[in-house]
Amino acid sequence: MQLSKYLDEDLIEPELKSTTKEEVLTELTNILTKKFPELNREEIITILKEREKLGSTGIGNEVAIPHGKLKKGEDVYLAFGRTTKGINFDSIDGKPVKIFLLLLAPESRPTIHLQALAKISRILKKQDVREKILNAKDAKEIFKIIEEEDSKL
Repeated sequence: MQLSKYLDEDLIEPELKSTTKEEVLTELTNILTKKFPELNREEIITILKEREKLGSTGIGNEVAIPHGKLKKGEDVYLAFGRTTKGINFDSIDGKPVKIFLLLLAPESRPTIHLQALAKISRILKKQDVREKILNAKDAKEIFKIIEEEDSKL
């Protein structure tokens, strides 16, 4: 699975305006629905909030991967956000999150959901990659970093 097939500069926000977990979920959803207006904004926000109730998607090391499954469709959707301030996301390590990669996958294709989650985790678990992303100057540079790492795995 190539993540860069589902991500581009339009889906990357290099400085999120959000200050809370709920705001982050909404802001990332807005990024997605701006590019893909056929997606139902309210449905996505509900899916993400329901998933967060099961346990935080803040995986530690300043990273969160909010994700969920869409009832309709066949495609994967990604949106990326970064904040230099850090946001309390109830992460497993208790640290604020600075890097967010939202993933939506079709309910009918659970394997692709798991493959995407695994790939995102492998990329973002690398400290040097996280540092590069946090130091990147814009969406174009962030995309290039993710694309490079994606092609290596």
